[in-house]
Amino acid sequence: MVGNLYLSSCGFLCISPREQREDCSTFDFTTPGGSLTAQPTSRAAGAKRILGTASEEKMFAAYFDCPGGPENLYIKEVMKPDPGEGEVLVKVSASALNRGDLLQRRGKYPPPKGASDILGLEAAGSVAGLGPGCSGRWKIGDAVMALLSGGGQAQYVTVPEGLLMPIPKDMTFIQAAAIPEAWLTAFQLLHFVGTQEKLEATANAGAAAGFNYKNEDFSEKVLEFTQGSGVDIILDCVGASHWEKNINCLSTDGRWIIYGLLSRGEIHGDLLARLLSKRASIHTSLLRPRHKEYKERLVRAFAEEVLPHFSAGASPRLQPLVDSVYPLHAIAEAHRAMEENRNIGKIVIEIPVCFKKGPLQ
Repeated sequence: MVGNLYLSSCGFLCISPREQREDCSTFDFTTPGGSLTAQPTSRAAGAKRILGTASEEKMFAAYFDCPGGPENLYIKEVMKPDPGEGEVLVKVSASALNRGDLLQRRGKYPPPKGASDILGLEAAGSVAGLGPGCSGRWKIGDAVMALLSGGGQAQYVTVPEGLLMPIPKDMTFIQAAAIPEAWLTAFQLLHFVGTQEKLEATANAGAAAGFNYKNEDFSEKVLEFTQGSGVDIILDCVGASHWEKNINCLSTDGRWIIYGLLSRGEIHGDLLARLLSKRASIHTSLLRPRHKEYKERLVRAFAEEVLPHFSAGASPRLQPLVDSVYPLHAIAEAHRAMEENRNIGKIVIEIPVCFKKGPLQ
């Protein structure tokens, strides 16, 4: 066995080789039929090079005025953003839903300073405009996907050019929207397995072993699988509710990496003594508040080392796992689906081509 053995937060073992609310009833939402293929768009579609002048155009976006449940979400008409120095304007075709969106809606995960307060941490679409100072890497109509600090669940979003990646030619916008946030967080970090279907999905993705934390003690299963040695690395997005089991199955000199707190952050127990006894260490990581330069290095490395494996004919071939697709006007239902853990894979939000006056469908 070469490399580190680690336990991901989905319960499987892996080996690492190295303003006022609008009346929503006045809108009719028109969505494109079927999956959108990520093909370049033409200049005739309204794309333009932007020279930094302020735009008075507007767009629609997912929004909420007060923190709370999914029922607080609605579609709001807001100002269309203009790209600044070194930024690209992307016409969004699809955006994926993340746990961070749910936390932000509840008021527990505010966007970083200077970031859009519109939901959406990733998006896929086509280049619609270029801000001053762009390097020339991207051109109008290019099919791109983006890692965002916010703003993806809208018709347009501005992105630093270094946080864009090209979409493989045989991939749809729906598929591409499911890649940036999830895969860039650590190239593959999934949530804890809670159903037999999710357990099977992790096995199909290449997990060495999987354990259902809802009906078995995953720490005992991990120790059994590793013949008592435990795992070298634990990737944890859940937090306090499983801390004792995490320590139980962590190897001597192991690392426990926390990148989310889906349960809670308060721990009641002798955590430090347990860590000390194993010479173990805790590391924490969040991607969203990282500075732009760090994210650009991460995106560049991912684009060079991993992105080619999403193309047809690549070996091994990687594919994003899309559970379901919701139109933007059904975003509240998408939030409910994620809160109830109904999804196996990414929930994608499809952005309508246009919004027409009329009754809500």
